Amino acid sequence: MRITLVGSRHFGVATLNMLRERGIEIARVVVHDGEDRLAAAARAAGIEVLVQANPKVVPANEIAPGTDLIVTAHSHARVTQEAVQAAPLGGIGYHPSLLPRHRGIAAVEWTVKEGDPIAGGTIYHLAERMDAGAIAAQDWCFVKKGETARELWERALAPLGLKLLGDVVEYAKAHGTIPAKPQDEQFATKAPSLTPH
Repeated sequence: MRITLVGSRHFGVATLNMLRERGIEIARVVVHDGEDRLAAAARAAGIEVLVQANPKVVPANEIAPGTDLIVTAHSHARVTQEAVQAAPLGGIGYHPSLLPRHRGIAAVEWTVKEGDPIAGGTIYHLAERMDAGAIAAQDWCFVKKGETARELWERALAPLGLKLLGDVVEYAKAHGTIPAKPQDEQFATKAPSLTPH
């Protein structure tokens, strides 16, 4: 199975390492910034790195030829539907909330801000709308009292994301398909950025 990994930062590197440890072939790494630590880790591993022409969008021509599955890990770019359709298994991403709750860029911050006692992570299919694709896998964890968004991410949500991504990729490899359960729109909430850009 060949994967194109679209991502950045520490979680992108952790995902790269997790996939390689499982013997998954990474055909290409796509980043929005050539200086990103994921780009450096991929180059060090001898994996082709492509810097997005537009940091907000990943078109089909930026996905490696022969890609079976696109995986996003800490990417804020939208992978186009043409790109997703070009990969036989489509594309999946990790979102650090119990989708459809807290769709958006600041899911962990909103989990803490809203005082949610339970947080979670979701592997979802990349779709036309951000964070709205069908759910492939989901798990939850408790939020500690007084925990910051960063602490919650580092303690629970990042490790949970790696485990779920690994499980779904292994499932796809074994079965040639990925589970897909539509999100229930009546429970959807937004998690827009809390800091002005």
